[in-house]
Amino acid sequence: MTAVIDFLLQRKSEPRLQAPGPDADTLDKAFQCAANTPDHALLRPWRYLVVEGAGLEALGELFASTCGEGSSEKEREKLRLAPLRAPMIIIGIASHTPHPKVPESEQAFSAAVGMGHLSLALQAAGFGVMWRTGGIAYHPDVMAGLGLAENEQIVGFLYTGTAASEKPPVPRPSVSEFVDRWPR
Repeated sequence: MTAVIDFLLQRKSEPRLQAPGPDADTLDKAFQCAANTPDHALLRPWRYLVVEGAGLEALGELFASTCGEGSSEKEREKLRLAPLRAPMIIIGIASHTPHPKVPESEQAFSAAVGMGHLSLALQAAGFGVMWRTGGIAYHPDVMAGLGLAENEQIVGFLYTGTAASEKPPVPRPSVSEFVDRWPR
């Protein structure tokens, strides 16, 4: 196997992250990798927001503000503290452009692949990452609070930092469990 394949087979999500996060040069190189994603018609249907420092607390307040009237203080606090689980969060955004041959779904897939490239590049540089979504990624108040336009959607929150502890390998399915031949 090649070094790239060996690296991909060792990819993992790291839920426990601490400082430091990536420096500016590492982050710039990782974004260059993200921009190298497949992109039908060269629409560049993605953009990213980098959140760190006091921005993480502001993001937590934005998350907490989505709690409805019936929510408990415990629920609000959980959302408020969520962004503090990493020294940096990169928010991946799909920016859709009307195009006769490239539907919005394909543009969102391109943005998601870009997040995958970004994730792998940061891991190759020695950082841990955890891609998170959940209901908060689709909440209209979060999208508005982050300044998303009507033609945009969040594809994920990439929590980024230094792994705080070694996570055991996750069992993976055998290829025969998810690959078939067609026609049979």
